[in-house]
Amino acid sequence: MGTYWLLLIGLPLAVGMWAQFRVSSAFKKWGDVRASSNVTGAEAAREILRAAQIHDVEVLEINDYLGDHYDPTNKRLCLSSGVYNTPSVAALGISAHECGHAIQHAKAYGPLKARMAIVPITSIASRMLPFVILGGLFFQITGLITLGIYCYLILLAFQLITLPVEFDASRRAKIILGEMGMVQAGNEAAGVNRVLNAAALTYVAAFVATLGNLIYLLLLRNRH
Repeated sequence: MGTYWLLLIGLPLAVGMWAQFRVSSAFKKWGDVRASSNVTGAEAAREILRAAQIHDVEVLEINDYLGDHYDPTNKRLCLSSGVYNTPSVAALGISAHECGHAIQHAKAYGPLKARMAIVPITSIASRMLPFVILGGLFFQITGLITLGIYCYLILLAFQLITLPVEFDASRRAKIILGEMGMVQAGNEAAGVNRVLNAAALTYVAAFVATLGNLIYLLLLRNRH
């Protein structure tokens, strides 16, 4: 099974590390490029939400590097300090992307609603995985291997739904930033594209990794 470990575990891990490197590199590069609009991520978020007639979403600063996210349950748009306080091309791209999720929520965007609906069962599956890995992979307990397959199927469904949600939020962000004049066409718009495209790779990498683990467990169960 050495080859399977390499292809189904090592390859997804390498893809994930490459995706994270792309994100960090893009953020570092374009985080040092000041946008000509001189608008910080927080200012951009509030202006975008106001323009979209969204008045019930709070914009907060968090101390979590690249931990920017939109919390639909509490209607909070959380921006890391480097995004919240910085008028950089990268900060505007990330801020607008998270605003894209808030707009999706306000417009009842189907894939986002589906993702929110399966969050509880996804959380349960994620918490069960350590026991599945211990009992299924190390002790070769067939029942736990089967349970692991179901867990990964749930995670795979969640990540599959996540892809259009993230791609759509980035699409909205690029349009909004251009229409509102927060980034200029040319170099600044290209920077936003590179930051958001790199971030999208992390979701693709997560999907590939989960698919690899699922295939591995299926092969392992067939051996028993």
